[in-house]
Amino acid sequence: MTITLPKIIETYVLAKNAHDIKNTLACFSKNAVVHDEGQEMRGIKKINEWLESTTKKYNVHLRPIKIVEKGDETILTTEVSGTFEGSPIELDFHFTIEYDKITVLSIH
Repeated sequence: MTITLPKIIETYVLAKNAHDIKNTLACFSKNAVVHDEGQEMRGIKKINEWLESTTKKYNVHLRPIKIVEKGDETILTTEVSGTFEGSPIELDFHFTIEYDKITVLSIH
């Protein structure tokens, strides 16, 4: 099954899978917020630190499974594999997008 992703989410997934921090970071607005592992990263500097840390620590790969639009959110369910206990797992990536940039990303 092929899933059609909004362009910015497709770019995020491709950059994330390539471990390309620069292009992953470029997907976010300058005041974006990320919620992951019980933490909140606010702004490009903190999101960059999160990307560098999690890329090095987990070496993740995302495989989109399904996508759902709910109000202002786009929820992408992915199979996430990497160097972490229990890999692979399914996680939901809740994206809020404005002006073709990610403004909020919550990972559950």
